[in-house]
Amino acid sequence: MVGSARASSTTDLLPYRQIIDGVLDQAIGSHGLTRADLQSWLEKLKPGLEGLRQDWETGSLPLLRVPWEMSDIAAAEEAMARLSVGAEVIVFFGTGGSSLGGQTLAQLGGWNIPGTADEAQKMRPRTRFYDNLDPDTLARSLASLDLAKTRFVVISKSGNTPETLVQAIAALDAVKAAGLTNDIPRLFLGLTEPAVPGRKNGLRQLFEAHGIPLLDHHTGIGGRYSVLTNVGLLPAIARGLDVRALRAGAAHVVEQLRAAAHPADVPAAVGAAVNIALAKERGVRISVMMPYADRLARFAHWYVQLWAESLGKNGMGTTPIACLGPLDQHSQLQLFMDGPREHLITVLRPAAAGTGPRIDAELAAKAGLDEMAGRHAGDLVAAQTHGVPRALTQAGRPVRIFDIDRLDERTLGALLMHFMLETILAGRLLGVDPFDQPAVELGKKLARERLQQGS
Repeated sequence: MVGSARASSTTDLLPYRQIIDGVLDQAIGSHGLTRADLQSWLEKLKPGLEGLRQDWETGSLPLLRVPWEMSDIAAAEEAMARLSVGAEVIVFFGTGGSSLGGQTLAQLGGWNIPGTADEAQKMRPRTRFYDNLDPDTLARSLASLDLAKTRFVVISKSGNTPETLVQAIAALDAVKAAGLTNDIPRLFLGLTEPAVPGRKNGLRQLFEAHGIPLLDHHTGIGGRYSVLTNVGLLPAIARGLDVRALRAGAAHVVEQLRAAAHPADVPAAVGAAVNIALAKERGVRISVMMPYADRLARFAHWYVQLWAESLGKNGMGTTPIACLGPLDQHSQLQLFMDGPREHLITVLRPAAAGTGPRIDAELAAKAGLDEMAGRHAGDLVAAQTHGVPRALTQAGRPVRIFDIDRLDERTLGALLMHFMLETILAGRLLGVDPFDQPAVELGKKLARERLQQGS
């Protein structure tokens, strides 16, 4: 039952179904994996899976335990409630993993999707994310905001991320110039690691000097893996999401991993084996994440950072690409189906049939779209989410599918945990550390050296 990733009854707890039939040679011919290939790579994951179980028992990998934590939720809710008083806009400053996870959660609540806010969200402050330091954008944004009605959440685990510190300092300067110096403690909130004697933390030092409240960033979970900590919870709370349900979904994935008897019974392990086996056995070195829902668009970008930064080391790794269906059927599918045989397409397929506006039969006939007469917009999307994988398999291109019955907080929490575990296990197969990012740190170091030299 590896093909459907439902070999264990505990998988029934999961709010998604992973289908990998489309990566096997029975579906796509010689360019697919044989079951023996897949089984061989799954066997190689036994030590990695046992290692994760030991990490759970010892608590040495806090990511596995965070779904059951509760105290930080209450603190985050209280902080956001205080910050939101009198606010019209909440601005989130942070970069990379300090922002992409929050964007992913906020988008489930309609962020960056015009016209989707429900009545409760319309009563909440608007949310904005500035994760890329562009001097023109920063200047124009600060000049356009009503600073008395704007709140700033600044996120940096180390407290020393230069882009984020520049954003924070610029915002503080703008608030002071607007005559709001005395209001700074209620206009700002910081999230960074607790103070450690002898360790520099620029954000903590800056905010403490201004009397700005600070929440503690989880010391054992950072960057791309921090989406289920208060890094992601703060934006989720700002959008009115049920963050306890997010963590409950993630907890189901961890429980399923702990209970499984074999890697074949763990969807995340199956996914890791599929990715690495295709790369090593068939030269498939590009991983395409293609959700069919606007509310999962930033999820695809979160995945890109997770996969790239975790596995791209020592000449290893595969290249992740973020797509969005049906949009990218019209921009990239041609390459995936008829270009080099180096893409694995992962389709996230939320249930769409029978949803959206009903198409008027008379207007459909006039437009030459008789097949949509009386149907819903979601019926077309549903047809595409089945037709595209079928077309890919007919073209001999590997495709796996995640069927999602209901896209909600529990499901998103489960998917986030699935792909974090899949990435960690893929790292084990490649022999790389999925938690460090030496190239990123080198880039930061050289940039600061250039500034110090006055260049």
